[in-house]
Amino acid sequence: MQNQSEIKLLAEAPWHLTGNAYAMIYKFPKEFVMENGFMEDFQKSRFLGYFGTVMLVDYQSSNVGKYQELLFIPGMFTFDWAKVFSISKIYVSSDESVLNGRKNWGIPKEKADFEWSNEADGKTSVKVRLDNKIIFEAKFNKNFLSIPLKNNWFTFKLAQKSDNNLMITPFSFNGKIKLSKVNKVFVDGTHFPDVSRLSPLLTIQVSNFKMNFEAAKMKENYF
Repeated sequence: MQNQSEIKLLAEAPWHLTGNAYAMIYKFPKEFVMENGFMEDFQKSRFLGYFGTVMLVDYQSSNVGKYQELLFIPGMFTFDWAKVFSISKIYVSSDESVLNGRKNWGIPKEKADFEWSNEADGKTSVKVRLDNKIIFEAKFNKNFLSIPLKNNWFTFKLAQKSDNNLMITPFSFNGKIKLSKVNKVFVDGTHFPDVSRLSPLLTIQVSNFKMNFEAAKMKENYF
């Protein structure tokens, strides 16, 4: 990681981002996420279940420039009587995203190297590496059945822990959704939940999205 003095440390929320993404939607077995989901204790005690996701995101613009992202959301959780999402494992391709993600929202980002390839036959291949070793690889088929959502915004909330504080962050997005299919997944289970053993209920591509990540509401000494 670069010396912190060389990094733009403060890019305060809200953030406005654009890009493209693939999302694999699962209904993870509770045993799987408890044993393999990289969840912290505060997440395990608040886990509800429902639907979770693995997402690969190629941000074309953000408050800290372009970067890529791989994340795991086990499902939904309950905090302050509300149902929210929470990230248990996440890699991004820039130091600026790591440091600002942790500072602004308590998101436990780690740095990795990404290779995102859009192939001539319409397929997309994404590889994520740590120390030149592939820890995650996925290949997606050409997309079909476009569902434009240009005028619709979807809003959710994210709950993360920062020291002993609870960080609740609203985020919203819109974009064009297409059904897709993942035909190859490799995972190094020591670095990311091994979803290669599971089949997604649905795989989608979200193209040309716009996303707003608001300032977190902090509840001090919540834990």
